[in-house]
Amino acid sequence: MGGFFGVISDNSEKCVTHLFYGTDYHCHLGMRRGGLATANGARFSRVIHDISNTQFRSKFDADLQKIKGKAGIGVISNFEDQPLIISSHLGTYAIVTVGAIRNAAQLANKARKRMTHFSEMSGRGLNPTELTAALINQGETFEDGMRTAREQIDGSMSMLILTPKGVYAMRDILGRTPVIVGKGEHGYAVTMETCAFYNLGYEVEKELGPGEVVFISHDGIEQRVPPGERMQICSFLWIYYGFPASDYEGINVEHSRYRSGAKLAVRDNVEVDFAAGIPDSGIAHALGYAQKKKIPYSRPFVKYTPTWARSFQPLDKARRELVAKMKLIPVQRLIKDKRIMFCDDSIVRGTQLKDTLQRIYAYGAKEIHMRLACPPLFFGCPYLNFSRSLTESDLATRKAIADIEGKKVIDIEDYINEESDRHAALIDYMRQKLGLTSLAFQKLDDMVSAIGIAEERLCTYCWTGRSGGVTLN
Repeated sequence: MGGFFGVISDNSEKCVTHLFYGTDYHCHLGMRRGGLATANGARFSRVIHDISNTQFRSKFDADLQKIKGKAGIGVISNFEDQPLIISSHLGTYAIVTVGAIRNAAQLANKARKRMTHFSEMSGRGLNPTELTAALINQGETFEDGMRTAREQIDGSMSMLILTPKGVYAMRDILGRTPVIVGKGEHGYAVTMETCAFYNLGYEVEKELGPGEVVFISHDGIEQRVPPGERMQICSFLWIYYGFPASDYEGINVEHSRYRSGAKLAVRDNVEVDFAAGIPDSGIAHALGYAQKKKIPYSRPFVKYTPTWARSFQPLDKARRELVAKMKLIPVQRLIKDKRIMFCDDSIVRGTQLKDTLQRIYAYGAKEIHMRLACPPLFFGCPYLNFSRSLTESDLATRKAIADIEGKKVIDIEDYINEESDRHAALIDYMRQKLGLTSLAFQKLDDMVSAIGIAEERLCTYCWTGRSGGVTLN
């Protein structure tokens, strides 16, 4: 995944400070690379660090005295080094991107025929930011080049481009990731997470539409490419990876999760002693559940420290499992002899959850019920690179289907259908494998309603194989 932040300021010190903290506010979206670039007139400065074992702030703090300028862009990335500084007929510029290019090999082969050369990321193929820059360089202007990139990329690509005169911002063609511009006392900022604005003194000025390009300078915000009408923003922003204090399309993440938990509660008739959320993203769903059910909310697990990464991100299986175990500490007194309703965002692989549940039973829980804030996941995301290590065969649903059928199943539509017997059998099989007293997932219609955006404007591919109601080939 990843996230970016940009600043245009009339004060160099404020610019660098805001860029530092604004980029840091995107660390929940990635954990391997961080990068900053500034423009001081025609002079560019750049710094990139590996943050896989060290927090962003501690790695970059010493660099704040070295970089200067009244405009800058920053990025958190899980894979590629960014920002890149590019020299072309458009001039010198820095670029950061967030997204995924499904047709990267084809685009790179076409570019090589025009004598374009690419560096290789260590063991990971092409740098998608470098490929995107090569597409942009085909244009006569930045606007033309960004249109070219937007139209040729199969997938998703939002970006910031830093020039000596200001910052270009583009939201990907179907708006799968948010891009928002804020205005403050000393200038402007552009972000993917509005939570980055509040403590830095920015107010939301404009949310870009799908495919829209704006140019932000000391003179203001200028639209360069108008937005398209079709949008498929990622639903998982509200379910899991969006920060609770952020708003996208005017809809707050935390509030949406309360609605999600309430909808789970309405469909439930089990009796429990309290509701609890798996920290962090399950907490708001559990609060909504408890409020609707008028039952206590409790914390039988607490998160030791935010320095432990989100456990879906590390590529190594052993590292993922270590993170999942070490970051959560049980509170035995709240577990023994209790009937517990756990709420969480989703079940992906299921291995971490199974270990967590076994630990709860070991501390004396009488019953453990589980409610998930979205339907079962049947497909890996092809648009945003949540985890490159995840294949569809790794998903808990796919493994369960293979076990039930005793063979590889090509057509899974009957399992996706929430009203089918096979869907019900799948959920019960997963319940037994996890050792749960009961298990239920959010209905698709309820998930969409809790978000508050029409389904045709949401990407629901992970659950349905469709984006905006259209099946992906």
